[in-house]
Amino acid sequence: MAEKQVLQEGDVAPDFSMPASRDRHVSLADLKGKPFVLYFYPKADTPGCTKEACGFNESLKQFEGAGLTVIGVSRDPVKKLDAFADKYDLTFPLASDDTGAVTEAYGVWGQKSLYGKTYMGIDRTTFLVGADGKIARIWHKVKVPGHVEAVLEAAQKL
Repeated sequence: MAEKQVLQEGDVAPDFSMPASRDRHVSLADLKGKPFVLYFYPKADTPGCTKEACGFNESLKQFEGAGLTVIGVSRDPVKKLDAFADKYDLTFPLASDDTGAVTEAYGVWGQKSLYGKTYMGIDRTTFLVGADGKIARIWHKVKVPGHVEAVLEAAQKL
């Protein structure tokens, strides 16, 4: 396994191009010159991931008002992301990193443990990227309560 990528604030955001929910496609090229939030979550339609997604969705107008696009990323297949988006009426893109290339590039794929078992998975992480394409803020090991508000506050200061 390759050494885990460690991104820092001020680094240029790694390139990405992924299929997304509701017949969309998201790419860094399409976001050139625009600030955005790229948040990585472990698995669609699980309790923490649902709370986080619904939180971003409820604040979406405020993010858009600040000129930002919000994109959620997991390794779930698009079909599952479509069902997740439909179930909770999530209107922002949920991207499918089916190859794992984006989660690796952003350094959010790693060893986790649950009930004494170790496995590989996504570390809940959020990146705030400025219009210059550089990472303005990174939130590692995100705890869902209060997270969307913290990201929105930072986004409004860009």
